[in-house]
Amino acid sequence: MERFAKEQLEARAVVEGRSAKALPELLFVCVHNAGRSQMAAAMARHHSGGRVRVRSAGSRPTGQVNPLVRQVLQERGIELTDAFPKPLTTDVLQASDVIVTMGCGDECPYFPGRRYEDWPVTDPAGAGIERVREIAADVQGRVEDLLQEILGARSGRLGH
Repeated sequence: MERFAKEQLEARAVVEGRSAKALPELLFVCVHNAGRSQMAAAMARHHSGGRVRVRSAGSRPTGQVNPLVRQVLQERGIELTDAFPKPLTTDVLQASDVIVTMGCGDECPYFPGRRYEDWPVTDPAGAGIERVREIAADVQGRVEDLLQEILGARSGRLGH
């Protein structure tokens, strides 16, 4: 909860103009913030090498991060130790430069001046490990393409 509160305060400071943006801000949103958006955010953090600010949220967050998502990320060398489902807030939306939605449809508010992308990514909820690995491969390709576009560089794995 402390990390969530800190993220909210940082977003509010950006929105109110009390804090300058040092990095492009990405927000990944899905319904439960327990699978797709957590996966995308973790991959963006990992592959950007700290060159973007990354958040995730859910339009209707639930329980805990999908254990298979954690496992598949760990297999890829990406830790997701302190992640938890977080609600989508106006401050986080307004502070973001790029908002990537994954299945939240009309539940995600729209703010002019932000770049929106909707990725048709399968929800890993209820899927087996092999399907979650396939979803992770899909998400990683999308994340790397987005980072390449935003950061203007790609050399194998971004940030490495």
